[in-house]
Amino acid sequence: MLQGFPPVVNEKTHTLILGSFPGETSLHAYQYYAYKQNQFWRLMSASLELDLINLEYEQRLNSLLAHGIGLWDVFHSCIRSGSLDSAIRQGKLNDFTSLQANHPQLKKLYFNGQTAGKMQAYFQERGYLTAILPSSSPAYAMRSFDEKLKDWQKALRADIR
Repeated sequence: MLQGFPPVVNEKTHTLILGSFPGETSLHAYQYYAYKQNQFWRLMSASLELDLINLEYEQRLNSLLAHGIGLWDVFHSCIRSGSLDSAIRQGKLNDFTSLQANHPQLKKLYFNGQTAGKMQAYFQERGYLTAILPSSSPAYAMRSFDEKLKDWQKALRADIR
């Protein structure tokens, strides 16, 4: 059973971006979106108009938090060979009840791709505003970076303060 990461949140986090589960490279580096071909940090940089790519990992996280944006994954643990979402088996949900109790200011959840987005109705029932964004994964090549960016910018620019 593979284990995921704790949430990146603080008392100012109003928006949480949820992936499904970290890929192999991220698990080994113990960093969200560590795989260089993943477009997450490029999408966030362009959406927030910040250069997150050239920052150290902790600085990237602090920049997101300064904008009220946090990171986590839908699954706490799973069995998976490789990094593809389609290979996730026996996924165990993270403890969102505690997250919601400890972070009542958290109102919006954006799912990074369709696998994470399968949980959209679950979170809407708990009062969150939600949207499914195009996956930042290089495996999702049906849309160009620029096409993905339009959706990410539309969602995130409304949230940055």
